Amino acid sequence: MNLNREQAFAIGGLGALLIICMFAVVWTLQLRGEALANLAERHDELQSLERHMRSTTNPHRQLRNLAAPAQAFLDAPTSGLATARFQAYLSQLIADQHAVLVSSGVPSADRDDKSDAIKLQVALNATLPALQGLLYRLESGAPYVLVEGLSMQPSSSGERTTANPTLRVNLTLQAFWHHGTI
Repeated sequence: MNLNREQAFAIGGLGALLIICMFAVVWTLQLRGEALANLAERHDELQSLERHMRSTTNPHRQLRNLAAPAQAFLDAPTSGLATARFQAYLSQLIADQHAVLVSSGVPSADRDDKSDAIKLQVALNATLPALQGLLYRLESGAPYVLVEGLSMQPSSSGERTTANPTLRVNLTLQAFWHHGTI
């Protein structure tokens, strides 16, 4: 069989095209295999993490970690004593912040309210830095105290030109008590 030059080039080109296509198919299959291996590896890591999470999350241990410590609550046998302890705690914090307690009282409660929450309404005179310090200590200390309401206005005295004028502040605070013993 005698091939002319054009036929030889055509057969060579066809062979080269077949080789290029074969390399493309092999390369694609190799990339797909690597991707599948990577996916299987990630799946195994995920299963390992899930097993680890299941073994470390014991429901009873979770509840224990979520429970507040004992010092987070006012410890008193009655709500009246808890309220008195809450007022004493507030008086000490207010004095520490160099503010002046004007009055404190218990808001009227619903007779249906059987919760363990102690609420107080407090009126005080304080400068803005003293009020900031008081609010920080209230919400970051123990027992846990929630500030439910806050209103403030400048004092009626002529201190408006000073750097830290005295403010008249009304707070509504809430703390929780634990039925303890004296």
